[in-house]
Amino acid sequence: MPPDVFFTGPGLDRADQLRADPARLKALASQADARELSWENGLPALDGEGRLIWGAVRDPALFLGLDGDTPCFSAIQSDGGDLRTQFGALAHLSPGDAPVFAAATSLSSWHRRHLFCANCGAASAIDRGGWSRKCPSCAGEHYPRVDPVVIMLAEHDGRVLLGRQPRFPPQRYSALAGFVEVGEAIEDAVARELWEEAGVRVHSVRYVASQPWPFPSSLMMAFTSLAENDRLTIDRTELEDARWFTRQEVAAALAGGADAAFIAPPPFAIARTLLEHWLAA
Repeated sequence: MPPDVFFTGPGLDRADQLRADPARLKALASQADARELSWENGLPALDGEGRLIWGAVRDPALFLGLDGDTPCFSAIQSDGGDLRTQFGALAHLSPGDAPVFAAATSLSSWHRRHLFCANCGAASAIDRGGWSRKCPSCAGEHYPRVDPVVIMLAEHDGRVLLGRQPRFPPQRYSALAGFVEVGEAIEDAVARELWEEAGVRVHSVRYVASQPWPFPSSLMMAFTSLAENDRLTIDRTELEDARWFTRQEVAAALAGGADAAFIAPPPFAIARTLLEHWLAA
């Protein structure tokens, strides 16, 4: 089994049965123990221990769920911060609060980007405690979208293929990844992305784990595969470099060795989970 994946876990009780009852949600928001998520720089605010900060309910636009019997709400944010701010927050975020962080961030972002009906163009309204929007003009219903992404390792002769993008920190290598396209199975997406980005043909595609990724709202699905050979033809528009690494090199990188051949992905990335799983297997 793979190690625990960041952003996964029980989080709050999403209490779907309450979302369709506006009167009940209003009553929950007025409870003395109800709380609202605090935000800072476009992201859920964290205290010194990396835990989410909650305050009194002021703008209960989004019903996040129940923490035991305690109702939890959030406002919708006008911005989502930049990439550096996002990754800086993840470095301090408590794993136990990560599922709530991910849900609130994705949901707020979706509302910010979907203010109008995709059917008729009229302004839509928040519905079901923030878990959908409804158009008052054409009665169209719209739900938060999730973009499927495959992220994968290719193995050949005891080595694993990793690549780096120009935006990565120096010496960081990670698993290759890409969006699943329309009319495509996820296993086929794995094979296509490895071929397009690195010129590698693979087989025996195997699922490992998944991870919600709230920037803005992807579902990362992790896989391993076996390569037919180790010849590489790198698509330089996608990757700056791609290389095969041995088990010893991967182990040294995960251990953070000063003389490691590369810098491993951070703990909150499912690419690291993939490497840990591959090394343990």
